[in-house]
Amino acid sequence: MSSLSAVEAKLEAESKAFQLLQKELSQVIESRQRLESQQQENELVNTEFEHLDQDSNIYKLIGPVLVKQDKSEAATNVKNRLNLISSEIKRVETQLNELTQKSEAKKQEVG
Repeated sequence: MSSLSAVEAKLEAESKAFQLLQKELSQVIESRQRLESQQQENELVNTEFEHLDQDSNIYKLIGPVLVKQDKSEAATNVKNRLNLISSEIKRVETQLNELTQKSEAKKQEVG
């Protein structure tokens, strides 16, 4: 009878570990979705910059104030942001793949 309770305890522990993995996986998926949204937004801004004249005025919202910015500086900032977002998406994708594999392995242990 004690071996049955040991098996139940192990199963419960494995089940909790699986639930924690699922929660972490959900958080990573949300993070990836946020990054993809930021990427789309910055790509849109980058496309808009391509359609502007060189002498167009560009403003950046800093707190409650619009501050005038140089077009080349603003375009460079957006490209740098896109590079950072892309590298962050790659990092999150790797994390997502690792968590998915761990989750599947844990699912096999529990199931």
